[in-house]
Amino acid sequence: MTTAKKMTKKEYVPIEAPIFGMDGTNVGSITLPESIFGQPWRTDLVHQVTTAMQANLRQNRAHTKDRSEVSGGGKKPWKQKGTGQARHSSTRSPIWRHGGITFGPRSERDYSEKINKKMRVGALLSVLSKKAKDGEIILVDSLSFVAPKTALAKTALAALAKGSGAATLATKSKNAALIALSAYDTNTIKSFSNFGSIATEELRNLNPVDVMTHKYLIIEKPEAAFKVLLARAKSK
Repeated sequence: MTTAKKMTKKEYVPIEAPIFGMDGTNVGSITLPESIFGQPWRTDLVHQVTTAMQANLRQNRAHTKDRSEVSGGGKKPWKQKGTGQARHSSTRSPIWRHGGITFGPRSERDYSEKINKKMRVGALLSVLSKKAKDGEIILVDSLSFVAPKTALAKTALAALAKGSGAATLATKSKNAALIALSAYDTNTIKSFSNFGSIATEELRNLNPVDVMTHKYLIIEKPEAAFKVLLARAKSK
């Protein structure tokens, strides 16, 4: 008789992550909290939450008209008997050309799915933990621009790519990075808006789909950011 092995939780190895300035220089470091970046990878949970979120974004525009909605067809095409032809009551029957559609797509269909709060937070923490283990999280002390300037954003992006060793951050043509801002900043958002490979979002609005879509996650003001994420983790 064999005995089942006792499952033990894998011990979390603290990750010391560097903090970079806009010029790409190392200005310090911080330990990534276990409650945020030490969660196990949950394939089933992440798949369920991400597919549900994508379903909630789906816009149902396809719409066909049934026989009651198609214009015309009020007059009987020919008399009921005596013509030798099949009986028809309307030319807008689905078997007629220009008639109504049977079982066609309707705009009333609702594709949305319910996502529990704990599931959404759990999936986000799982994705963030995987990003941290894969070395795809870049911490920046601050991102600020005196005016919306694409040239300044390009320089900062190149400096961060060089300083962090993430070469594809500046060269990847699509979905290179998601920048999580500590607060809404018009100048920063507009400065990166001309980059097809860079997306910006407020940290409080982070979700698994956006994080997984992009190769790197750039987090601004990590100490304040971790407090926000810790608050979300505690609500799990």
